[in-house]
Order: sequence, then structure tokens, then C-alpha cells
Amino acid sequence: MNTSVSNTGRLLGAGLRALLVLTLVTGVLYPLLVTGIAQGLFPGRANGSAIKADGTVVGSSLIGQAYDLPLKGGEETRAPDLKWFQGRPQNGLGTNSANTRYRLILSGATNRSGDNDELMQWVKDAKAAVVKDNSTDTYKVQPSQVPADAVTSSGSGLDPHISPQYANLQIHRVAERNGLSTTEVRELVDEHTEGRTLGFMGEPRVNVLKLNIALKDLTTKS
Repeated sequence: MNTSVSNTGRLLGAGLRALLVLTLVTGVLYPLLVTGIAQGLFPGRANGSAIKADGTVVGSSLIGQAYDLPLKGGEETRAPDLKWFQGRPQNGLGTNSANTRYRLILSGATNRSGDNDELMQWVKDAKAAVVKDNSTDTYKVQPSQVPADAVTSSGSGLDPHISPQYANLQIHRVAERNGLSTTEVRELVDEHTEGRTLGFMGEPRVNVLKLNIALKDLTTKS
């Protein structure tokens, strides 16, 4: 009986020591090591790829934002603020029904097939809106000019980038709304167009947040 109790005690003691050691190694030392390496070598990425404007963090280069007008009386959907470059559509991902006090950012795909009637209607409506919103007195957008990323959300719904084609489509509208020349705005787009990663992966892209920060700086100087 004493031997059994003694063995049990030793096993419990060994298990407790193993738990404490593993907790120290995996729960304290390893996270501190990884955090230290990340902060030392990649501080920007380790801290969420934050973007600052006028010394204040205004977002992340990894997460898209909406550039909308405040809701007016009776409105349920925010209208886009057309003085800014617009990102990819962020609708079709459902609504926050868990806690309606907060307007959460929802991430995910629509999970609708390419021949889904609702999805096709979304695309048609989005295309008509892009044509209408980006046409000016001196520049008319043709439906054939509208790229796919202007009317469809990404797999996450939070893509921070748009194609150079979609950015160029918005140049005339942005220039007109901000009292700038199309040449000035086109130069901004060109400056913020990123090439393929390592020259062959992905597609050329434009980060909308960075572009809009540069646009704000340009309008302030003008």
C-alpha cells in the first residue's frame, strides 16, 4: 500500500514538474523569443502593418476600408464618398446578428456559385453603379471598361488592393471631385502601383488606403 502511494506521489510530482517546465518554455520563453525576433527584424509586420498619417495610425495595409458618407435620415446603406478612390465591394458577406450594438467587419466569401441569380444581380448592380459614379461631364465610362475586381469582393471581403485598371477608371471622377488635374491624379496612381511579388507572383495592384492618404496630402498642398 505504501509503495503504491509512493509511486503515485512520484508520478504526480513528475507530472507537475513537467507541466511547470513546459508552461515556462512554451508559454513564456518561446513567445518572448519569437516576439523579440519579430520586433527586431520585422517590426512593421509584427505590429499589424499599421499605416500612419499625420502621426496617427489610420489603418493597416492588409485590411481594406470603406470610404463612405455618413448615413442621412432614413438611409440604411451608406453611399460612397466619391472624392476618394473606392476599393472592392464589401457586401454580400452577411450582417452582424450576434451583437447589433456594433458594426463588425465581416470576413469571408459569399459561397455562391458563378450562376447564382443573387450573385449575378449583385454584379450587374455593381457594374451599373461603377459606370454611373465614375462618369463625368468630360469622360464617360463604358461597361466594357469595368474590371472584375470593381464588381466582386475578394475571398476574404477585406482585400486592401485594387487593380491598376480599376484605379485608372476612377481617375477622372477623383480629379473632378477634388479640383485636381487628371495628370496629377494619374501620377499618384502610377506611383502607388505595385508590381508582381518577386516579379512573377500575383498581379500588379494598388493599395487603396496608401493611395487615398497620398491624395489627401496632394489636395492639402493644392
